[in-house]
Amino acid sequence: MADHAPAAYEMVEVKAEDIMAERTSFYDGFMKGTTWSIAGAVAVLLFLAIFIA
Repeated sequence: MADHAPAAYEMVEVKAEDIMAERTSFYDGFMKGTTWSIAGAVAVLLFLAIFIA
């Protein structure tokens, strides 16, 4: 095998506030996207029911 130098990783302390802020923003975006997706699907179904029936 080829000779490789051992990798040096710099470990940085991660604070719970940073993780929670990131996860909270992801959750808020996910819920907003889910809400709009469901509302869009309901609107399409309503238009189909109105114009086809």
